[in-house]
Amino acid sequence: MTHLGFRRPLARATARLSLGLALAAPAVGAQAADPGLARLEAHFAELARVTGGTVGVAAVHLESGRAAYLNRGERFPMASTVKVPLAVQLLTRVDRGELRLDSTITIQPGDLHPGSGTLTDLFSQPGVALSVRNLMELMLRISDNSATDVLLRTAGGGGAVNARLTALGVTGMRADRPTVRLIGDYIGVYDLPGDDVTIAEFGRRSRAVTDSGRRAALVKFAADPRDTSTPEAMAVLLGKIHRREGLSEGSAALLLDIMTRSTTGAERIKGMLPPGISVAHKTGSLGPAQGIPGGRTVNDAGIITLPNGAGHLVMVGFVKDADDAALGERAIAHIARAAYDYFVLAAPMSTSGAGR
Repeated sequence: MTHLGFRRPLARATARLSLGLALAAPAVGAQAADPGLARLEAHFAELARVTGGTVGVAAVHLESGRAAYLNRGERFPMASTVKVPLAVQLLTRVDRGELRLDSTITIQPGDLHPGSGTLTDLFSQPGVALSVRNLMELMLRISDNSATDVLLRTAGGGGAVNARLTALGVTGMRADRPTVRLIGDYIGVYDLPGDDVTIAEFGRRSRAVTDSGRRAALVKFAADPRDTSTPEAMAVLLGKIHRREGLSEGSAALLLDIMTRSTTGAERIKGMLPPGISVAHKTGSLGPAQGIPGGRTVNDAGIITLPNGAGHLVMVGFVKDADDAALGERAIAHIARAAYDYFVLAAPMSTSGAGR
């Protein structure tokens, strides 16, 4: 996760991009009514070639429901985009009166975890207390891993997040581990004494893993269904947040506001959009363990507010096993711009008679 500070392994024998319309379940009716959607999907596949890996896309116009996909039903590692469903469960607890945004949580040494982290950099001494709202800002705006793991515990753990997804009718997505466990599984540190392991202890155990152990861990990690999502599932969840389904007006508005102020991923969904276009999004990245060659996972998922009353576009770009992180970012940026242009031009047709 840029966020987790590593990349996903490249499995070249299995990571070839499915070209053409590589869709799990094509929206036949929509494409028949609008051949432009089929052309857009084919364009997604062409733009995805540059990555050398596998690309998943969901582009859904929320007001009309018209959509274009690529590998819509394939599972991709969520990386830090997992922080979106986590935030939904956290805010659900707030809406139910089980938690307050101004509740403070004292940060302990065991709460400071590896990967990107402002908490790790600034609060190396115990006794610092931050509000739930402050921690959520750190988790979503700068993708702080320590704040994420504190909030996952506060939200009730991965089981509670998954139960909330089920209740919302979101299938094809699961959130399971704190980032410290995910990183441990990635590099072969399986013997953590608990989720509150200190950075020093994690580093000691990490250094003890052999190169062969790391390679075996990468293979195991690549086949693990935990903390993965299909592009379609992420698009469904973002659509529900936009429509205030499952969250109060205030909680949904807060979540989207923080995501709009995200400081990560300037070269992804936003990379080729016109200046001033609002994007509420969350990025995620995974990468090779140190000294072990492998591919990249580069993700971005969010909601673009289209200009001139053209509505809103959910845009999900998942890339796994890319040859280079920059290539993954380039593909997402080009795909997002293609979808943006299509739905801006198609807006008079797509928003006719549509609701919010």
